Amino acid sequence: MDLTTLYSVADKTVLITGGVGGIGRMLSAAFAAAGARVWITGRKADALAEAVAVMSADGAFVRGIVADLGTVEGVACIVAELTAAEQRLDVLVNNAGQTWGAPLQDFPAKAWAPVMAVNVQAPFMLVQGLLPLLEAAASDESPARIINIGSIYAVTTEVMKAYSYTASKAAVHQLTRVMAHDLAPRRILCNAIAPGLFPSKMTSFALKNDVAREALLKTIPLGRVGTAEDIAGLTMFLASRAGSYITGAIIPIDGGILIAH
Repeated sequence: MDLTTLYSVADKTVLITGGVGGIGRMLSAAFAAAGARVWITGRKADALAEAVAVMSADGAFVRGIVADLGTVEGVACIVAELTAAEQRLDVLVNNAGQTWGAPLQDFPAKAWAPVMAVNVQAPFMLVQGLLPLLEAAASDESPARIINIGSIYAVTTEVMKAYSYTASKAAVHQLTRVMAHDLAPRRILCNAIAPGLFPSKMTSFALKNDVAREALLKTIPLGRVGTAEDIAGLTMFLASRAGSYITGAIIPIDGGILIAH
């Protein structure tokens, strides 16, 4: 056993959707610093260019693809650009997400289709379109990886009135299990990470308010918000040799929220 390479992701080709901010930015920066070839996607060209420039400043390989994952055309754009540039894809991280919050009685019909499109349909279509690249990277010794970012809000009722979001993340968890079963013979692993409270655009409304922040922290047994090291450590474990015998798992990373509810 070579412990120096057990957790290595060096030279792996990695695609991270929604890599401009939040958890996606944390993961993109970590993989880039660890020597991976990192591709990230984002809807806004300026924000994407800034993220790429910052993360590649020290010579790391980071490239961006401008695309809206809420559309079929956006997904097709990512598949086309990556296929033209790369011969293999070792790791696909389906991180991009969308949410919508409103009380039950006011929750609008228009809050369903866009959330389901980004959170559920896009990851499935990306797997479909990038399957040849994933298969090209896959072997018994080093399987290709699909890592879906789900949520603990898929399995708890503490959802902050985000009904379409919680339903979409429950769908992501089940989709992960089904794809893991189907892709195992092709030596492609599929797992999901279920984060709790991490700094992101989705959670900024609560974290920037001192009262709301303290109330949220009281629901977390470890008493703190998740960090970049927390989420990167788990994701890179799943992407490395150390995680090559795990598939179909839904792994919470929540500071203990689920054991408290």
